[in-house]
Amino acid sequence: MHNQRLSKLRALLVEHHMDALLVTSAVNRKYISGFTGSSGMLLITANKALLFSDFRYRTQAPVQAPSFEFIEHQANVVDAIRESAAALQLTKIAFEAHDMTFETYNTYVNQLQGIELKAAGKWIEQLRMVKDEDELFIMREAALLADQTFNHIAGIIKPGMRELDVALEIEFYMRHHGATSSSFETIVASGERSALPHGVASDRILQYGEYVKLDFGAFYHGYCSDITRTVMLGKPTDRHRDIYQIVLEAQLATLQGIRPGMSGREADAIARNIITKHGYGELFGHGTGHGLGMEIHESPRLSLTGDMILEPGMTVTVEPGIYIAGFGGVRIEDDIVITSSGVDILTHASKDFIVID
Repeated sequence: MHNQRLSKLRALLVEHHMDALLVTSAVNRKYISGFTGSSGMLLITANKALLFSDFRYRTQAPVQAPSFEFIEHQANVVDAIRESAAALQLTKIAFEAHDMTFETYNTYVNQLQGIELKAAGKWIEQLRMVKDEDELFIMREAALLADQTFNHIAGIIKPGMRELDVALEIEFYMRHHGATSSSFETIVASGERSALPHGVASDRILQYGEYVKLDFGAFYHGYCSDITRTVMLGKPTDRHRDIYQIVLEAQLATLQGIRPGMSGREADAIARNIITKHGYGELFGHGTGHGLGMEIHESPRLSLTGDMILEPGMTVTVEPGIYIAGFGGVRIEDDIVITSSGVDILTHASKDFIVID
């Protein structure tokens, strides 16, 4: 698996006429090498793959990254990189500009005299967008755990609980059933707070006659899931029902309409046009979805500016919403993988308008 990823990355080196790529992003380092340590860098050439780390990982690194030569550095990793670059006679090294601070860049410029440093595009992130079967297997498991967590919390949530207590139960359940952690800070937003798109859990007490928006995900074997469901505590008004049905209509239509070859903007328009048709376009201010994988937000984006073309193997969320200040908000979100003919939905928790008395 990692050898295949190395081969694809080496093809990019040839395409961009570079001798090597310096990988500093922890997520990209893990994706390419398999190494999970807290510190380390990769230097990849056409025929060499070097992993630099310190004494702590002398045993772990060779086991996790057998395709890489482990080089143990002392106090300053740049010294080891300079020595290796000289031994390999490298003259042009690409680096992950989006991950490197200006201060660190200046250090490398000063220390790697005679070597041209060139900002690489997000080469590894581009590779990560299309998941292989091993990745999709894990993501299905992460999505299943999110489904099970929603089913669990829907059975115990009730008025009188604090939002924080609901979030704690969600996170405990996920961890107890195999998650390393949550994919992001769990969102539990009730009543007027449900109109906050990213209303993380607070001390607010759940009450009758209001929405509760639940947005969470399991970080499982290095991959994220991300699901949102909105439930109702007590008897809903007609307005509660109408808003929920509009969001559901938009979400289902998007799941039905997404196809490979479509741009992220075109996918976003499916949901946005429906919500706008019902008069709530200005209250849907975020994109319809985002890429998902080793990180909770990846490319591609389903948004007004989403120019990227969707391809089979890409995993994205579909999560339209309506947010009405002073009243509340609804979001419904699923994880999907783009297929050759449409999509495969990974999350399956009920999207019925659940009313909890």
